[in-house]
Amino acid sequence: KEYSKGMTRRIGLAQALINDPDLVLLDEPTSGLDPIGRKEMKDLIINLRDQGKTVVICSHLLPDVQDVCDRIAILYAGELKVLGKFEDLLKSQGQTQLITSQLSQEAIADVKAALAKHQAELITVDHPTASLEDLFLTTVRESQERPGHRVVPDEEMSVTGDGQSSAN
Repeated sequence: KEYSKGMTRRIGLAQALINDPDLVLLDEPTSGLDPIGRKEMKDLIINLRDQGKTVVICSHLLPDVQDVCDRIAILYAGELKVLGKFEDLLKSQGQTQLITSQLSQEAIADVKAALAKHQAELITVDHPTASLEDLFLTTVRESQERPGHRVVPDEEMSVTGDGQSSAN
């Protein structure tokens, strides 16, 4: 019988964990999984880490690595290039990030003026967005909690008199 890629990953992980090892080696654990399967796999890896197990992951899916790892090693051309705590390695030198709730243009001008007093400047004003994976998982969770509920803008749902959607 042929199993899906997700089921094959789960079976492989179950085989790896059957003897309760202290060290778990995983090669591309989230590759080929749907968003729900990826979330479940990442949650399981975090759970193993929280149990005190050492989990070594080989992956090119860097967002997944970022989600579950606290230490990373980067190998390139067969050589170890970077090794250390994830948060230390990603800190931008010489920059500080401020995150606030929505600011008016006047408030942004006040922030710029305050920074200028201290010989600093506001480099960027951004309106961050969630990832597509975050949106998908939130939508699935809300759908499970509120069956039948949809959040679709009216202009996306407009229908012409002949029953055809007016959106392309």
